Amino acid sequence: MADKSLEMHEPLHRYRCRVIYGDTDSGGVVYYANYLRYFEAARTEFMRERALSYKEIEGQGFIMPVVECLVRYKASARYDDLLLIETCLLEVKTRTCRFNYRIIRENDGKMLVQGYTTHAVVDLNGRLTRFPVMVLAALREQSADLSFSLTFSL
Repeated sequence: MADKSLEMHEPLHRYRCRVIYGDTDSGGVVYYANYLRYFEAARTEFMRERALSYKEIEGQGFIMPVVECLVRYKASARYDDLLLIETCLLEVKTRTCRFNYRIIRENDGKMLVQGYTTHAVVDLNGRLTRFPVMVLAALREQSADLSFSLTFSL
């Protein structure tokens, strides 16, 4: 049975990468923690293309550390596989946001991994804060949380 909390929603961002040898163990299988690196690479490009780059966000005086993550492994990626990482912004709140991910092996279309990361907004001193209004608006435009986006206004 599919986990509804890991469902993907439009707008989806798609990022492709090839598994390099350094991402694998001695058997040529991707080391489990590297899937979080794939999530990060895809999320970084999602943000750059659809909202603001992390560099621009940091320039406004805050960062978005991961405060929670989940990874469900379905099958293994191997050295030289071409991966498609799909990302959606599931929800945006005033102090947090959550991204969902799905990693698919392109040559056979097999889903390998599903997961999510939740991010808090903190200032450069590490104190929890709110998204600046401009950043919040940019993120909410990309959010799949339709019930919230229908009631949001600046």
